Amino acid sequence: MALSNFVMPALPSPTSWFPGHMKKFTRMLPSLLTRTDVVLELRDSRLPLTSINRTLEGALRKWRLERGWDPNDPSKRIVSVQACEHIVVFNKRDLVPSWGMEPFAKAMEKKFPHQRLLFASWHRPRDIRTLNEILVNIAKQHPHALELNVLVIGMPNVGKSTLLNALRHQGIKGPTAKAFQTSANPGMTQALSTRLKLSVEPPIYAYDSPGVMLPYLGRGAEGAERGVKLALIAGIKEGLYDTEALAGYLLYRLNVLNPISPVYLDLLPKGAQPTADLAEFLTQLGRRMGMLKKRGEVDLTRAAVYFVRWWREEGGLLAAKASFHLHHQKPAPRPTAIPPPPPPGSGTTNEGTAIASSGLRPAQSESLAPANAPLLVGNDIPRVEGWGFDFQWDLQEAADLEKRATAPQLFLQEKMEGCIDRYLEMIDREEREEMNISPTQIKKRQVMEEKLRRRMRYIK
Repeated sequence: MALSNFVMPALPSPTSWFPGHMKKFTRMLPSLLTRTDVVLELRDSRLPLTSINRTLEGALRKWRLERGWDPNDPSKRIVSVQACEHIVVFNKRDLVPSWGMEPFAKAMEKKFPHQRLLFASWHRPRDIRTLNEILVNIAKQHPHALELNVLVIGMPNVGKSTLLNALRHQGIKGPTAKAFQTSANPGMTQALSTRLKLSVEPPIYAYDSPGVMLPYLGRGAEGAERGVKLALIAGIKEGLYDTEALAGYLLYRLNVLNPISPVYLDLLPKGAQPTADLAEFLTQLGRRMGMLKKRGEVDLTRAAVYFVRWWREEGGLLAAKASFHLHHQKPAPRPTAIPPPPPPGSGTTNEGTAIASSGLRPAQSESLAPANAPLLVGNDIPRVEGWGFDFQWDLQEAADLEKRATAPQLFLQEKMEGCIDRYLEMIDREEREEMNISPTQIKKRQVMEEKLRRRMRYIK
């Protein structure tokens, strides 16, 4: 049974979490950039747009202009005396599917030509070697410089300290002690670190910085959804959001991505059907996992915590894979139609029928249908394809289906470019309508303006 008529659950108002150490680093950033050659900005691959920290972009833009980059063409540098590179590292790449990385990288390069992009994970030594080689090559391009200074920035809990520990281990020969403490909870690093040597020849040093959250997540539905997304990836201090509210939003999103066979069905008892009712879902999950209170009552809070933790560790990857498999299935043959024979020597069989009859879900099969396989899109079932929660698009138009079948990579790139455009439009609208400023800050500004008017009245 497929779900339809999805309604986003009511989301809690965004909670502001901007402690003093974050505000202090934001004020320090412009002066820090004067002695910085490379900025490594870390973002979470699961939310590549939501994890952008707009608070730091103004200082970075000014830094690039002072180092000789063309203000009219961000990809062109007028004066190149000192190194000045902005490298965006999408960390935790092992938690997102690989099929969306290439079209996403091309879409981002088209929209942000001044940024160098790299997917990485400290679990993959090859990624750490690649990042280390990029830094070494930048240092070699400026042999007159005594050293290369790297500043690592980003939102809380995107893996800055962990990545620096891995870079140090890669760049320094021999056993190296762990330089920075790490934690699964955000806010572990609360001050700018001392210089950490990443390479001996050429000499490369790095500074670890505290994760900086947006001062205010925004008003309205956009701000509420932004806060829930960041809480789902543990980017906001634990306890500021109700876990059941996170579980409700997560259930809604997984149902939208795959209304026929949501990936969470593997967590429920055998024979369970997709559901949009959070209480029903948590009850089934709690009974399956044995999360019971006295007298056999299901502990819904424990079930919600388990559901959110499951998505953080593996469910996000499985959900995206399931969505991809769903839209690559071949439709079942009509009873009156005779299926065409396979091409001679192709070695194809009725494997798809065997998989369907065995009861396996698309997410459980690792083999993909050919790129030109027809897509199953019903008239009464909303079908959405997505790469995480930041990139989602409808598959309803006939032209979309045809392009998806003939040129899937180009199709994905164009859809992701559309998602980026909508994100930029939303950011511009929030700044224009001052929806990214908290009511408290607006009141403070009004008070200051009133004081200034009174002072000018006496001056006259």
